[in-house]
Amino acid sequence: MRFGQMAAVLLALVPAAAWAQPGPADTQLKAIYDAEWAWRQKELAQVSDGLRSKADDHFPAVAPADWARRRAYWTDVLARIARIPVADLSPEERLNAAVLTESLRAEVANIAFRTYEAPLNSDSYFWGEVKPYSPLETADDYRRYIGRLKDVPRWFDQNIANMRAGLKRGFTPPRVSLAGRDTAIAAFATPGADNPLAEPFRAMPAAIPASEQAALRAAGLAAVDAAAAPAYARLLAFYRDTYLPGTRTTISAAALPDGKAFYESQVREYTTLGLTPAAIHKIGLSEVARIDADMKATIATTGFKGSFADFLAFLRSDPRFYARTPDELLGFSAYVAKRMDGRLKDVFITLPRYRFAIQPVPDAIAPVYTSGRGGLNACLMNTYDLKSRPLYNIVALTLHECVPGHSHQAAMALEAPDRPAFRREAYFSGYGEGWGLYSEWLGTKLGMYRTPYEEFGRETFEMWRAARLVIDTGIHAMGWSRQQAIDYLAGHTALAKLDVEVEVDRYISWPGQALAYKLGEMKMRALRTKAEAELGDRFDQRRFHEALLGLGSVPLPAMEAEMLRWIAAEKAR
Repeated sequence: MRFGQMAAVLLALVPAAAWAQPGPADTQLKAIYDAEWAWRQKELAQVSDGLRSKADDHFPAVAPADWARRRAYWTDVLARIARIPVADLSPEERLNAAVLTESLRAEVANIAFRTYEAPLNSDSYFWGEVKPYSPLETADDYRRYIGRLKDVPRWFDQNIANMRAGLKRGFTPPRVSLAGRDTAIAAFATPGADNPLAEPFRAMPAAIPASEQAALRAAGLAAVDAAAAPAYARLLAFYRDTYLPGTRTTISAAALPDGKAFYESQVREYTTLGLTPAAIHKIGLSEVARIDADMKATIATTGFKGSFADFLAFLRSDPRFYARTPDELLGFSAYVAKRMDGRLKDVFITLPRYRFAIQPVPDAIAPVYTSGRGGLNACLMNTYDLKSRPLYNIVALTLHECVPGHSHQAAMALEAPDRPAFRREAYFSGYGEGWGLYSEWLGTKLGMYRTPYEEFGRETFEMWRAARLVIDTGIHAMGWSRQQAIDYLAGHTALAKLDVEVEVDRYISWPGQALAYKLGEMKMRALRTKAEAELGDRFDQRRFHEALLGLGSVPLPAMEAEMLRWIAAEKAR
């Protein structure tokens, strides 16, 4: 697309009101969020991969007094935003207010529940935030990284103190969900050039002069040996000798201090909806029944004779469905991504220039990591235990994690029209994970699933997300056991046994997060169905997707309100 054409398209997508001069309410809101962002940059060190302008040379302070200060400040910010009449805001500032309000509401709620006393779960942990997984490109990048290595002891000590406080009051992840996570600490606890933290110094950019490379490498290895590795070793001893033996043996969030209210707060944070656990459980059961019928219909097209359980056993045991080497799996995923690249013109108007890599999940975390994870710089595919990674699932996984899912979505956000800095930082799971699951479904419209087995793989992924609605609420609000959850997921999907156990442990230790995917996707598909019905032959999925992704990450109610306005505007256009 030529620049002039792109400009015309973008202009057509922006309401005329957006070009008007800001009114008093807009000015008032902008002053609030600009001040909050400046405060946040000083208060919380930013070290996210791929956003180098935010990278800092230290980690944030995480003592209880630091969290109390943040809670007081954010509570005041929320009160000031609430005093601005929404009707007086322009469309873009209305969205800014919705995003900041919901983001800070969740932050304040988490501090009130002292979630910082459990800075880990089966899937994510603070000690995994030290090593950068995107390349360091400049000498300043390396200096900031060295500063963070030197700060690891202080940061770990504060987190350990918080974990001790959590142990004392019974606020911990369930013990069963943390088994084996110490391996992700042990890999970093030994000094020397083989420590994974030293990896960025092994091959440094040629743009950095050789003499400076040598100095940075020496300083980096010294920081690993003197500061970071010993801190990991102390954390490892604490984790193995004190923390893990002291964690709770219950699995439900309801068993935590003020557990019922805590779980309801987590449901609100991850879904941004006002649904109760009971309502979500009911939605899940309905979706499981619907997808179960789809899966059985797909099985019939293969000619397989036998029960549903027999078909799952066949899929899990037939070698034709499994890669023989890590490169074969990575190559299959790359081919899916490239096939999707050829269809992007049919899905979007604007395409990002930023490219992502497809890489294996690092060995140090692969045994307890999910099947894949997409981000701005790389889309990770797990090549550990290849017999647990069926290729018929890789099509849906690649669409979700890589393109047009998370990696593509992140690039679109990076290159989006200029917005307040906090909007680029905001992430809502219902929107982000909803888009990932919507991307899997979108593949059915583009011929991405070439065989009944690949279509079954997509359906098993959709079933996986629907079953999460049942399992998450079952565990945390209805007294389900871990084995009950494992049996339910294994009995309804073609996921491998390892994946089933990893996933259930993730739901156990991360209450509410698993609900975001299906609820977000259902909201997006419902909006698309409404747009198709109201626009008829004038419906253009490229314009629909442009409007949807053009919002950036927003709460689901805000997404729905804005897309309904878009449908109305399209009807009048």
